[in-house]
Amino acid sequence: MKKILAAMVAVCALTGWAAAQLPSANLFFGYSYAHATVPAPTIRPDVAGVAPSGSSGLNGWNASVEGKLLPLIGIVADFSGHYGSQSVTATCGFVAVPCLTIREPMDATVYHFFVGPQLSFSVGRVRPFAHALFGAAHLSESAKAQPFSASDTAFSYALGGGVDYSLLGPLRWRVQGDFLQDQLFSKSSNYFRFSTGPVLHF
Repeated sequence: MKKILAAMVAVCALTGWAAAQLPSANLFFGYSYAHATVPAPTIRPDVAGVAPSGSSGLNGWNASVEGKLLPLIGIVADFSGHYGSQSVTATCGFVAVPCLTIREPMDATVYHFFVGPQLSFSVGRVRPFAHALFGAAHLSESAKAQPFSASDTAFSYALGGGVDYSLLGPLRWRVQGDFLQDQLFSKSSNYFRFSTGPVLHF
């Protein structure tokens, strides 16, 4: 009985200590860079289309808000937008108008919307964290030389984490890296996303 009581006291003490070390919520907004091969719809032989080649770097933003459920576990809502272009080969298909197969840039805009659990703890001025996030991606793309445009929304997930470094009071600086996978246009696309910026803990 004494051992059980001692264990309960220890658990309560550790839980209280952990809760004292961690903020109850945080809000982040910063710059984000994503590196990926942007997908395009499968080319049909009877219509013109584009075939992506290589990978591209997309610049944008990343924002998130976390609320604590337990001392070490919170729920995160994560949003990001990335913008840029990628080299593609524009093909003609069986069309009656004059058409040439050419290489050209394709403009792309991709948004991600995630929700999921996040594990975090504080060590001095540093707060490392890791998360598994699930949601959706929305991609819009267009090319001009051979008129083309397409969009799609599909399931997506992100696995990653980072570190918050305490600067002054509730203000910290975040460095974060994530592996993202989308199923846009029924194709698996992998992204590496790097984000950094200020985060407010409260």
